[in-house]
Amino acid sequence: MAVTAKGLVKRFGDRRVVDGVDIAVPKGMIYGVLGPNGAGKTTSLRIVLGIIEPDGGERSVLGNPRPREVSDQVGYLPEERGLYPGMKTVQAIAFMGALRGLDWKTGRKRAVELMEAAGLGHATDQKIRKLSKGMAQLVQLLGSVVHQPDLLVLDEPFSGLDPVNQERLEKLILAERDRGATILFSTHVMAHAERLCDRLTIIAGGKVRFEGTVADARATLPFKAHYVPHFPNDGLPALLPADALREGDGWRFTLPDEGIEALLIKLIEAGYGISGLSIERPSLHDVFVRIVGRDALEQGERTETAA
Repeated sequence: MAVTAKGLVKRFGDRRVVDGVDIAVPKGMIYGVLGPNGAGKTTSLRIVLGIIEPDGGERSVLGNPRPREVSDQVGYLPEERGLYPGMKTVQAIAFMGALRGLDWKTGRKRAVELMEAAGLGHATDQKIRKLSKGMAQLVQLLGSVVHQPDLLVLDEPFSGLDPVNQERLEKLILAERDRGATILFSTHVMAHAERLCDRLTIIAGGKVRFEGTVADARATLPFKAHYVPHFPNDGLPALLPADALREGDGWRFTLPDEGIEALLIKLIEAGYGISGLSIERPSLHDVFVRIVGRDALEQGERTETAA
């Protein structure tokens, strides 16, 4: 395992911000830690990295129970971004590599290559203060990978990025995975996790609420069907599943355990016909809402919009 954590506990005053969290990240995997704002994601990652010490539990990074001893093999993008505004982009990336033991010449060479690969080749000679927020964030991320770490830890990496830079970041994460790195990142935006994660943990209230693959998560909710009859009338609801709700010209309901075929035969024989039918599998968003609650999700989305 690239990362293991068992029974992590962290208290701030009377509050348990992290309450018995377990994480196991296999090598070479993209692993997501999901949860609403205030769930304990950032604190858990900082404990894993040895930035703060837990009040209980144990952790290991790249086989070492003392994470700071392997920090040169780790790349870390914190939630709070920060670069020296007077530095040029290539200098900033090389400087971050030097902090992890990479020599300056190699760091500058790799910085130029990374900037080109990320679609930022036009900005290799620009100062940080001249960059947009999204571009500066990508430069800091490149500084986190310039030393080619075995483990890359990203705390809310997509926060504040526009769609173009979000796509660039996703490509960079996939490239790092293809290079052989393990990626551990936190987010409360489900779309990125759904596209990228091999496995994920959902944390709420400082506790792990789910662990598994995206497919495992979706399997916790039933499929939905949206049926539009050809000849609707008042008798139709009696033939549909009990949870059927009117939606536009049709009805949405949970797919019956025995499948849709028997229900469709019954509807056709009753003279309603089929004008439209779609079967919808649950999304990670749906699972997240069920686990953490819609209020927590809406709070996270308001924060992301404000950013």
